[in-house]
Amino acid sequence: MRYSTLTKHFVLITASALLSVSAAAAAESSNLATVEWLKENIGKPNVLVLDASPTQFYTAKHIPGAHSVSFTKEQSVSQGVRVSYGGGVDFYTDSVNVPYAFQERPSEEMEALFQDWGVSKDKTIVMYDQGGQFYATRLFYSFFYSGFPVENLRILDGGLSKWEAAGNAVTAEIPAKPAKGDYKIGALRSEFQAEVAEVVAASGDTKANALVEGLGPDWHFGMAMNYNRPGHIPHAKMLPAAVFFNEDKTFKSAEDIRALLSFNGITDEQQIYTHCGGGIAGSVPFFAAKFIAGYPKVKHFPASQLGWLHDERELPFWTYDAPYILRDTDWLKWWGGLRTRTLGSIHVSIIDLRDAAQYDSRHFPFALNIPAKDFREKLSDTDGLKKLLGSSGVNPKHEAVIVSGQGITPDAALAFVALERLGQAKVSIFTDTLDTWAQRGNALSNKPTIVAEKTIPFDLNIPPVEYQAEAREEVFSTGKAAANATFPRVYLASGEKLPSKTPEGTVVHVPYSQLLDEQGKPKSAAEIWQILSKAGLPRFAEIVTVADDQGEAAANYVILKLMGYPSVQVLAS
Repeated sequence: MRYSTLTKHFVLITASALLSVSAAAAAESSNLATVEWLKENIGKPNVLVLDASPTQFYTAKHIPGAHSVSFTKEQSVSQGVRVSYGGGVDFYTDSVNVPYAFQERPSEEMEALFQDWGVSKDKTIVMYDQGGQFYATRLFYSFFYSGFPVENLRILDGGLSKWEAAGNAVTAEIPAKPAKGDYKIGALRSEFQAEVAEVVAASGDTKANALVEGLGPDWHFGMAMNYNRPGHIPHAKMLPAAVFFNEDKTFKSAEDIRALLSFNGITDEQQIYTHCGGGIAGSVPFFAAKFIAGYPKVKHFPASQLGWLHDERELPFWTYDAPYILRDTDWLKWWGGLRTRTLGSIHVSIIDLRDAAQYDSRHFPFALNIPAKDFREKLSDTDGLKKLLGSSGVNPKHEAVIVSGQGITPDAALAFVALERLGQAKVSIFTDTLDTWAQRGNALSNKPTIVAEKTIPFDLNIPPVEYQAEAREEVFSTGKAAANATFPRVYLASGEKLPSKTPEGTVVHVPYSQLLDEQGKPKSAAEIWQILSKAGLPRFAEIVTVADDQGEAAANYVILKLMGYPSVQVLAS
């Protein structure tokens, strides 16, 4: 669960996109203790200080009088391997009753453990780690879930790092074991804990729910094979634990945390589910969202990816953030093919962008021919484009699958953004070739698709429609940044060369072709992230794609949407 080099690089890239705040502003939560407060109160009989760091950090140095909640030095290494994870999980991990790590023991065992640490109900529990980490927040969650009075729980803001920076003493001396506490666990706060079944349902309803993942891009995009499958839970929003901290390792302010969550499309109305690999790093966004930013509906999912992957249903696990943008032969054969249509389920409009001669030679059954030049010519004529689409049989309530014959091309991408702006319910791009379709034993047609009114209930004709949908104004940008924008405006130059007229401001150059393979399919999520990261493109920024050919700008728009960048637009011509 420790941060990798790539995760640290992610944090460095995105840190400049976030407002800096003072430590005093960050400590506005009543569940944060400042270094100054702890210095004044440490040693008082009603204050218990717990070090949540892994054993090797605690034994090296800690705050005088602080008690470790991790293994002793002798217990922390087995066969030369460090086995201390910190955060209290060394002792409260249930290795008997659950099939995966980091899940808490039954209440009676947790109660005995808390008492052994010296915990009593009337004491103020101050917990800390090295600062900017996730061990203290995971310990906080354990106390909170177990029903401990929340007003008596505090995390040392900035941790040991901030304590030392203020000139306070540290020691390697292990204090005497505290007197046994008398805390008794009553009702658990189970309403703040989610199980696998609930998160599965939440993942399928992104309007009502937000899955916040406290891991970095090495986990999220599948660069690291941490478990039996790489990637992330579908629709999880990547917000690494580290982005909730300032450079001095104190927590960000409520204002900045709310800005960060809002920028990623997370609202007060949604139920938030925080998670990570095993429930440790995900405790940081849980604490930040609930106890600093004050979001009303926040649950933690301690089983996290371990529980998700262990489920016998072999639940889906993604590397791209929006893999449904890409469609292949097997998908299109069923959802857009003859069998589905004979059942009356015509919910896919196949749009073939090739010129008329290519279309007439061979095309997918039921494909509608709207050449790419028509999209380009009518890009600024929305009424004309709507009329063309409707008369051609494109239903705005359907998924529109764009076929270029070569995957993501500038023409395919421009059609994609044009349809998105018009308000098409769903838009995707077919990334196989017609040859692949045929090699898989599927028929191609040389007869025009019949666009006509239905005469029988399950008529295979595709009826013309009046194309009416709610336009999405945010797809294209005028190039003018929003007033007082919290996050920076960054232009992504997407052609082989920089545009002839370079926008004023920060420009990052990544040709769209670098992100695709020879067949026009996107490279792996891991490769795309590494290319964009190396180029210096921040994830938390208002990104506007630009190029002399607007289709090339649109291609990078599609790819960044595939990768889940929260704010992407195409510069209007």
